[in-house]
Amino acid sequence: MEPTEHATGEAPARDRLLGSVRTAARVLRAFSEADTELGVTEVARRLGLSTSTAHRVLATLAAERLLEQDPTTGRYRLGLALYELGSAVSEHVDLHQAALPVLTTLRHRTGEMVHVAVLDGLEVVYVERLESHHMLPVFRRVGHRLPAHVTSSGKALLAALPRADLLSRLDGRTLVARTPRTITNRTALLAELDRTARRGWASNIEEGQLGVSSVGAPIRGADGVVMAAVSVVGDAVRLRGTGLQKAATLAVEAAAVISARLGHRSPRHT
Repeated sequence: MEPTEHATGEAPARDRLLGSVRTAARVLRAFSEADTELGVTEVARRLGLSTSTAHRVLATLAAERLLEQDPTTGRYRLGLALYELGSAVSEHVDLHQAALPVLTTLRHRTGEMVHVAVLDGLEVVYVERLESHHMLPVFRRVGHRLPAHVTSSGKALLAALPRADLLSRLDGRTLVARTPRTITNRTALLAELDRTARRGWASNIEEGQLGVSSVGAPIRGADGVVMAAVSVVGDAVRLRGTGLQKAATLAVEAAAVISARLGHRSPRHT
């Protein structure tokens, strides 16, 4: 007879861990505009916790910068790390609101699948996605990750990095081949990224998946820093020659509109 989770003690241990997380979440939610600072006794009373448990949870959250403790009163308030997390959420909410109507238009004008992606290390993470009516052998759900060097959005994002940051990220890393067309040589990739920066858009010609090509352009926030990239993805037969150039032009236009909706103002040129 196989041992059950309870027999092995795994489920109780897991339940205790989940219970601790739940308690920490309840403690954080106890703070509000009306109660910006709380002491150990107040938290314990409000949440029905023992004083020792409340103290332990508050101290742990403070150690992780989710809370701050006033050294004079000993009371706690929400910490800087929560502000940073909130800013990150707000940024992506703003990106979603700015990008979605523009993506809808871009999909209509190109007839192809369209994405918005952000950079995480040397990977792109897809945060927006609209399907086309064309059947493609590709599935990139929201949250899907791919190596940046095999995608047009990834190249657009890498090309926007300060060179020192880019070299640091590439240092000691192997550029894995996804197809025979994947750029796996660091020098060749840097040259490709320089070309991408000069022309303002990136291309991926069957480098991530045979039969699939794409073009991508950078999206800038209000501060002018590249924060995401929009891409058009389609069959390699359609996205070649004039088809590729047209998709690139439309992607660049879409990226500029999204950037403007995020508050970016391009410098005027005479």
